[in-house]
Amino acid sequence: MTSIVDIHPHIISDDEGAYPPAPLFGKRSEWSKERPTTVETLIAAMDAAGVAKAAVVHSSTTYGFDNSYVVDGCAKYADRLVAVGSVDVLQEDAPKRIREWVGRGLAGLRLFTGGSTKEFDPSELDDPRSFAAWELCAELALPMCIQTGPIGLPQVTALARRFPTVPIILDHLGRPEVADGAPYANAQSLFELAPLDNIYLKLTPRIFGDVKMEKASAETFFPRVVEAFGAQRMAWGSNFPTSPGTLAEILATAQTGLASLSDEDRAWIFGKTAQKLYPALP
Repeated sequence: MTSIVDIHPHIISDDEGAYPPAPLFGKRSEWSKERPTTVETLIAAMDAAGVAKAAVVHSSTTYGFDNSYVVDGCAKYADRLVAVGSVDVLQEDAPKRIREWVGRGLAGLRLFTGGSTKEFDPSELDDPRSFAAWELCAELALPMCIQTGPIGLPQVTALARRFPTVPIILDHLGRPEVADGAPYANAQSLFELAPLDNIYLKLTPRIFGDVKMEKASAETFFPRVVEAFGAQRMAWGSNFPTSPGTLAEILATAQTGLASLSDEDRAWIFGKTAQKLYPALP
């Protein structure tokens, strides 16, 4: 039995003096105010859910580009957690900042181009000013998560080709349109990424909800994604506590949604892919 690894929980400090909020785009996300989860709370939730390890994603909508809490929190539980943070890749000092954060324990990066507090703007993705940061990711073997929707997939494609050794992880599976059902013609832009073998997919509560809508179903969608990408390029992420529910409930929903897959495919999605992406997860 492969250990279960979560590659998309978030943590928020309960000490705003030590870790002052400074949200990206100036607007703090509602979930971070309503459901703040400290690293200690996350560990307790992981224990209750049977989740062994996690790659904890920095909350840009709480702390902007200050990764202090995610690196400090993960350092407290270095046997179970690694930190994924954000740096302003358009700034000249981005490579220097990345090296500093890696020195403090950062194991991966994330580009947040929009989401709960802002419409998606993919223009920064392939902005040449960001390329020095990407080159450093290649040098340091740092995976890069990208939060975007279908609008940003052309830029993701260009980045995957320009930086073929950088693992690119699409948050929330790139938010494909799936309500049309099999053969999922409206998600064609997602499936067109499959030949790019450095693109990985993060399966979060969003997609497990979407496959219950209209003509979509878990039994037709997920096997199609595995056929295109391979389970070795797919990993589960809880989005806890952003998504409502306990971590145990979120995990159970994902396990039910992927029940039609083989044991081997599920072993990759719930653990082995995560450990390939984040080798620092012991």
